Amino acid sequence: MIKPKAIFNWSSGKDSAMALYKTLQEDKFDIQCLMTSINAQNDRISMHGVRTTLLEKQAASIGIPLHKLLLPEMPSMEVYTEIVGNAMKQFKTDGVEYSIFGDIFLEDLKLYRENQLVKVGLSAVFPIWKQSTKQLMENFIDAGFKAIVVCVDDRCLDKSFVGRLLDKEFLQDIPENVDPCGENGEYHSFVFDGPLFSKPIEFTKGEVVYKTYEQAEKSYGFYYCDIE
Repeated sequence: MIKPKAIFNWSSGKDSAMALYKTLQEDKFDIQCLMTSINAQNDRISMHGVRTTLLEKQAASIGIPLHKLLLPEMPSMEVYTEIVGNAMKQFKTDGVEYSIFGDIFLEDLKLYRENQLVKVGLSAVFPIWKQSTKQLMENFIDAGFKAIVVCVDDRCLDKSFVGRLLDKEFLQDIPENVDPCGENGEYHSFVFDGPLFSKPIEFTKGEVVYKTYEQAEKSYGFYYCDIE
């Protein structure tokens, strides 16, 4: 049986890892590549702030080719949509039929992805959609995945949470209003070991930096733990 070609949207973090793990277990798609959005200015994963050298090690250990989607610093929605759209058109030309995501419950984001893909003749797949985020994190840890928290939104978590391992103690310590998976953007992670990998990703922890952003005339910030 010939499986349909798909690309997997890979962030380097926990949700992507769980969604890819489930996708590979179900074995319904021929995954052509892991696609990751990269801030071209600083050569790091968008939002997560992880160096692309570590991303490349992840892909090599997983054994799936990596496709870097290069984005400018803080792109507008129009620019982002155009860049992604052009990439999807090329994938469609190459015979890809599906684009797989690790989204869990953000309805507006799911609708946006589906609408953009329909324009180029692709379909979206959400392997862990509507699953309990508490249960997902328990499954993530129990399956043997290991991750480090590389970024936290200071509106939700303080500086002490960044740079910690994503383990059961971390989940016990987060406030009740923070989603266990950080699905609302409360935190982001980098997965460095687990059943997807042929070998662990070695890294060292660096300094913690704080970056401020502006939105609707309000300031907010993120703490980033640099790893290399």
